[in-house]
Amino acid sequence: ISKIKYILSGDGAGTIFVINDKTGDIHAMKRLDREEKAEYTLTAQAVDRDTNQPLEPPSEFIIKVQDINDNAPEFVDGPYHATVPEMSVVGTFVTKVTATDADDPVYGNSAKLVYSILEGQPYFSIEPHTAIIKTALPNMDREAKEEYFVVIQAKDMGGHMGGLSGTTTVTITLTDVNDNPPKFAQSLYHFSVMEDVALGEPIGRVKANDLDIGENAKSSYDIIEGDGMDIFEITTDAQTQDGIIRVRKPLDFETKKSYTLKVEAANVHVDPRFISGGPFKDTATVKIVVEDADEPPVFSSPTYLLEVHENAAINSVIGQVTAHDPDVSSSPIRFSIDRHTDLERQFNINAEDGKITLATPLDRETNMWHNITIVATETRNHSQVSRVPVAIKVLDVNDNAPEFASEHEAFLCENGKPGQVIQIVSAVDKDDPKNGHYFLYSLLPEMVNNPNFTIKKNEDNTLSILAKHSGFSRQKQEVYLLPIIISDSGNPPMSSTSTLTIRVCGCSSDGIVQSCNVEAYVLPIGLSMGALIAILACIILLLVIVVLFVTLRRHKNEPLIIKDDEDVRENIIRYDDEGGGEEDTEAFDIATLQNPDGINGFLPRKDIKPDLQFMPRQGLAPVPNGVDVDEFINVRLHEADNDPTAPPYDSIQIYGYEGRGSVAGSLSSLESSTSDSDQNFDYLSEWGPRFKRLGELYSVGESDKET
Repeated sequence: ISKIKYILSGDGAGTIFVINDKTGDIHAMKRLDREEKAEYTLTAQAVDRDTNQPLEPPSEFIIKVQDINDNAPEFVDGPYHATVPEMSVVGTFVTKVTATDADDPVYGNSAKLVYSILEGQPYFSIEPHTAIIKTALPNMDREAKEEYFVVIQAKDMGGHMGGLSGTTTVTITLTDVNDNPPKFAQSLYHFSVMEDVALGEPIGRVKANDLDIGENAKSSYDIIEGDGMDIFEITTDAQTQDGIIRVRKPLDFETKKSYTLKVEAANVHVDPRFISGGPFKDTATVKIVVEDADEPPVFSSPTYLLEVHENAAINSVIGQVTAHDPDVSSSPIRFSIDRHTDLERQFNINAEDGKITLATPLDRETNMWHNITIVATETRNHSQVSRVPVAIKVLDVNDNAPEFASEHEAFLCENGKPGQVIQIVSAVDKDDPKNGHYFLYSLLPEMVNNPNFTIKKNEDNTLSILAKHSGFSRQKQEVYLLPIIISDSGNPPMSSTSTLTIRVCGCSSDGIVQSCNVEAYVLPIGLSMGALIAILACIILLLVIVVLFVTLRRHKNEPLIIKDDEDVRENIIRYDDEGGGEEDTEAFDIATLQNPDGINGFLPRKDIKPDLQFMPRQGLAPVPNGVDVDEFINVRLHEADNDPTAPPYDSIQIYGYEGRGSVAGSLSSLESSTSDSDQNFDYLSEWGPRFKRLGELYSVGESDKET
């Protein structure tokens, strides 16, 4: 028996591979799969059978698994989906598929694949080695067939017999191209519309169908011919691709009863490759019939502007408005004024002919414009109403006299010089002449030769007052009145007389007023008498507020009369009662004595309340207002003496010591009798300020605790 023993170690030793320890033959115990493990590394060694000592170094060797065609091709990414435009030429790329084979690609033909189409011919073809799918037929139409189902086969062994194969499916969808023009469903459309339809309202829809989809099916509509191209318009509905016909301008049955239009639908997006196939547009005829409607009256003008002079006579005609019924029946029209626009009823209108007349006088200076509304109503149908605004302008006439622009008061210095300008005055006129105002100034005829003053017209339509001499004296004459006539340039001219007050004042050498009156003194600093009075009133009011504030602060800071630290127990406490004292010491109320109207009733005593309740009796007869005090006192004295219920003033008073004849003890014994008591009244101080003094009476002070 040989003493050599063979042993095996490494990948799969003892499980997949075993060795004959006597001969050294290696055997595979399981089926090998190259795709799972392509090679194994093993180590063999010869050892002594008895001692297991190695007889030679170990030998390493590799076992490679030889491939056989045991795996079919697989399409890992299948099934596939692809798209291709319709009408594509032959050979247009569609998509590419890929199959894999787990067999060894370098050993034999086990992994050599060849592709073919099992289903989908003759529309598509596939390259055998690249697996690229292409179109095989031209002009495939999506509108005829949109989707194709293609089966692709991959076979190994180079496609020869005995090879394994796998299949996948490819769904090919034809995408749309604009290869179809729009087409109207009908060549003639009929619509009817009322003549009073609102502008912009749709009156009908037309539809051009397009076999394409999406952007390729979008169409735009236009009116290309017809007698209503400016009356109607057509737009595209983005959702339905309908053509919507709308009214663009007002319709009038009496003017035109029907319209004929030619509309066109054209594709928005045109593919240049298919232009040769014909125009991608279509046309249709649209006939529109206008139906009669009862319309409101129509004024001859949308607005009216009338003019009238402010001195126009009552019932004079200002102007006229006209309106007519546009319907064939032509109903009569009645006119009226909307009184909400003429609250003062200044105008009237003739209901038949529309003439506007004046009802009340006008004044341009009060209101230059009047805006009213005229209403026209059909007599046969009162619901048919129209309105028109009428603006009435009041024209000016010269009916106002000019006057001073403001009340002037001139100041003349005593040391003034001859020819010195005392005051410049201006005038105003409520009228408004076309060429502007031009005023004429003059003195009264009896004042033309005024020895003291003269006037001078300025270029700016104002007037200067000049002194004729110097040496004016306040002692001689302090105030001068100068009447001035102001005339306008109207036709006829209007005039008025205004008086200028000239006050003589003492002035400094440089012409500043120093002594004249209160107004003159404050005038140089820009203050008037009213302003000075207002300032003084504010100062007085401020002083009153300050005094009140100081008084309130002083009362607030006064200390309390009774100190909180005072121990008042068993001490004499002084009380002051308001209104105390004997009844016969009460003073008479002077206000009551001087009010004779209050002596009628019975006045009960204040300090002594009788035990017997009784109804007050009527006093003596009223005393006239002229009664004196002595008589009033006598009446009250007689009334008191005869009152049976009132006790006498000087009755015997009975006094007694406290505690006698009473079950209650003496008030002074409350503390002394319980001086050693443990009662605690400190809680009284917690009841608020009303019980503070009572708490001090019954609380135990710090001095008591120490003793």
